[in-house]
Amino acid sequence: MSTLKRPIVTEKATGLNEKGRYTFEVERTANKVQIKKDIETLYGVTVTDINTMRTIGKIKSKGTKGGQVSGRRSNGKKAIVTVKEGDVIDFYSNL
Repeated sequence: MSTLKRPIVTEKATGLNEKGRYTFEVERTANKVQIKKDIETLYGVTVTDINTMRTIGKIKSKGTKGGQVSGRRSNGKKAIVTVKEGDVIDFYSNL
């Protein structure tokens, strides 16, 4: 089972891609060793560094009268992966 959920493709994350850093949403229980192994086998690159961070879900209110029904988005975890200089991950080749 893969620890990677999906790549994060936002304007900020795409700016990091030019520097050889890629952002992924990962399982909350995943550690850096598992993330490194999955990325190296899936994309065929050499990972040099991984930074992980836990994200806290936003509180959202639904309804037109000031939040009659409130809830929370789920918590998650992100990994910013640095690959060896010259290696590239192409997210769009598998479409």
